[in-house]
Amino acid sequence: MTRLASFRVDGRPFWGVVADGGMIALSPDFPDWPSLRNVIAADGWNQVAQAAQGRAVTHPAGRFTWEIPVPDPEKIICVGVNYPARNEEYRDGQEAPPNPSLFIRFPRSFVGHEQSLIRPSETDKLDYEGEIAIVIGKAGRRIAQSDALDHIAALTLANEGTLRDWVRHAKFNVTQGKNWDRSGAMGPYLTRFTDPAQITDIALETRVNGDLRQSDRTSRLLFPFAKIIEYVSTFTTLVPGDIILTGTPTGAGARLDPPQYLTPGDVIEVSADGLGTLRNGVEDET
Repeated sequence: MTRLASFRVDGRPFWGVVADGGMIALSPDFPDWPSLRNVIAADGWNQVAQAAQGRAVTHPAGRFTWEIPVPDPEKIICVGVNYPARNEEYRDGQEAPPNPSLFIRFPRSFVGHEQSLIRPSETDKLDYEGEIAIVIGKAGRRIAQSDALDHIAALTLANEGTLRDWVRHAKFNVTQGKNWDRSGAMGPYLTRFTDPAQITDIALETRVNGDLRQSDRTSRLLFPFAKIIEYVSTFTTLVPGDIILTGTPTGAGARLDPPQYLTPGDVIEVSADGLGTLRNGVEDET
């Protein structure tokens, strides 16, 4: 299966196909598609895959820097509290809410695969949240659930890094705790979405320094992928390249006893069936 990724070499952006641990740079061949958002919008996946056939790796492993797969999305929308055990963590006696909780993240709050999350000097409460992300391929407004999966172009992984004390600075929002520069990660690549079986019941896991912290299955989502797309598209037009993070299982560091926040030198790995592993370290901001 062709996997597409964005990367950087000596400060210059590229996109291409992942192969043999390296990259086949294809963006120079498609100057009208400067980023993978443009490839998705043009429904160019088959054309790109065909162009990669018989091509050798242009940038071996270690000769490039991974970027977030879609570096220039119009919007990144995140779903909160979307697994049953995660909802139970709040101990408020309430059943699952009737609609998903949503918030927005900015692209610069994410880094790519194998890049370090940055812990800012203002807090020591950087936390991890492993998630599956969907990338929209076809625009739509008020999309019916029965049609929703037809609007997905690709899947990827995310570590929705959170500054726990900053999400509680105000009463009704979490925006400021979710948008610190380089506090989360996305990648490593885009896996094309072709079959509902890719998301219906797959395992999602997060490990910190090899220790399994989060584990659940997408069949247990309170709001499945199609419902999320239906709900979000009710109030905003979804366009190609938009990214929706679909929620994290229980087991984040803030919920452990005692809490275990990320510190420099930690390694976080987010994995899901068919989507690979997103791996990131942690560094202090300098």
